[in-house]
Amino acid sequence: MEEYLKVSRHTDFKNLKDRRIYRFFEMLPGILSWSVIIGAVYLSWKVPLWTAMIIILFAVFWFLKSIYFSMHLRSGYRIMKENEKTNWIKKLEKISSWQRIHHLIIVPSYQEPLSILRNTLESINKNDYPLNKMIVVLALEEKAGPEMYQRGLILEKEFKDCFLSFIITVHPQDIPGEIAGKSSNEAWGTKEALKKIEEMKIPYSDIILTSLDSDTVVYPKYFSCLTHYYLTSENPLRTSFQPIPLYINNIWEATPISRVFAFSSTFWHTTNQQRPEKLITFSSHSMSLQALVDIGFKQTNVVSEDSRVFWQCLLYYNGDYQATPIHYPVSMDANTAPSFWKTAVNVYKQKRRWAYGAENIPYFLFGFMKNKKISWSKKFNFAFEVIEGQLTWATAPILIYVLGWLPILFGRSGDFGQTIVSYNLPIILSRVLTLAMLGLIGSAYLSLLLLPPRPPQYGKSKIFILIIQWFIVPLTMIFFSALPALEAQTRLMLGKYLNFWPTPKFRDEKEN
Repeated sequence: MEEYLKVSRHTDFKNLKDRRIYRFFEMLPGILSWSVIIGAVYLSWKVPLWTAMIIILFAVFWFLKSIYFSMHLRSGYRIMKENEKTNWIKKLEKISSWQRIHHLIIVPSYQEPLSILRNTLESINKNDYPLNKMIVVLALEEKAGPEMYQRGLILEKEFKDCFLSFIITVHPQDIPGEIAGKSSNEAWGTKEALKKIEEMKIPYSDIILTSLDSDTVVYPKYFSCLTHYYLTSENPLRTSFQPIPLYINNIWEATPISRVFAFSSTFWHTTNQQRPEKLITFSSHSMSLQALVDIGFKQTNVVSEDSRVFWQCLLYYNGDYQATPIHYPVSMDANTAPSFWKTAVNVYKQKRRWAYGAENIPYFLFGFMKNKKISWSKKFNFAFEVIEGQLTWATAPILIYVLGWLPILFGRSGDFGQTIVSYNLPIILSRVLTLAMLGLIGSAYLSLLLLPPRPPQYGKSKIFILIIQWFIVPLTMIFFSALPALEAQTRLMLGKYLNFWPTPKFRDEKEN
């Protein structure tokens, strides 16, 4: 296997030239973002007229892009609701030998409460796919302590007779060369499960591996839907399958900041289901076990493991790999904590970890440089999509809500202050932002449709709060989206690498 498929940082290379090239690619996201921000400030001072015109064009472009995404969002939501109603078992019965397909389900855990893990396992147990075709792995961490292992034993007692096999694995701590986190834990749990699978003599090509976050609730038809997509895929062994993550498990008890980001993330991933050519795996997803074995399992030295496995497969199979949307939901927790400020801190850290997916940019750029078998069009499309996404993530809210007013501030006393553009800039920006705020009405409406039943302890006034919370979007976009993304890119640029930060799971309920 090529050396570059297993690297995570420039220091992994022995060749000095390769190390320098990879290091430049690590710096690239931060360089681009800071160049845009610093350039906007400098140009607002030196050439405010041209800067104002550029900002106006960018604001209009951003608004049109929002309309484009909203159309995909509505379409994705409609297909998701149709797939929820579909009888997937009935569709499977039209496919010969469909029952040969088994499911290996990995649930990595760190310090989650027993009730959350039980909720995840219960959701698997309630699926309509034959449970005797499921192998469930509860992957624990040794560093979580003996208390977590005791929780595992309780769950083993409850669920060991529900599936074909229920396996508990314990990932040792402090393994040299590993970053402690979900990826290393999953890799360990998968390798341990293979020992059991080899005894069962099940072909790897007949096993779909599903990676679930510890708080993931799979909807009742998830595995039958997934199996149908797998068996009808053109090349299932070279395909990942991506559900729609709904961050609504504890949405009623979440703070406004947490809820806005929970729904925003849900909307973003629903939209991406409508752009399969640009889709990349995220969070809970599924793939052929054969593909995972081919690439040597997930890397154990990365933070953004859920998307890295896609890039591993894309490079290993010389571009002949894809992520397929299945337009079917799984639900997870919104990021909450016992206090408002702790929630705000956790939301920031979670967004920073997600934005640290920028570490995949040097990985696939270097891989594209080395792998000559992947078409240039595919290389360009993927590279542009990810780099542009990281750039706008870190800069667009700052440009629109903050830096967009700098040409007026810097050019007020000069010639620019006498121009028509100077007069119209605040008007145009205000109108664009007003239209964008009106667009939030659609987001508020869709968020109400996704809500689970209202718990009795919350009055109807809570629904009003769920609507008006969308007006804090400009504030949250700056402080809880752009800034954590900019920090993640800056750390990568400076070589101040992040380790995996597990999002604490909290629900306002007593431990069972």
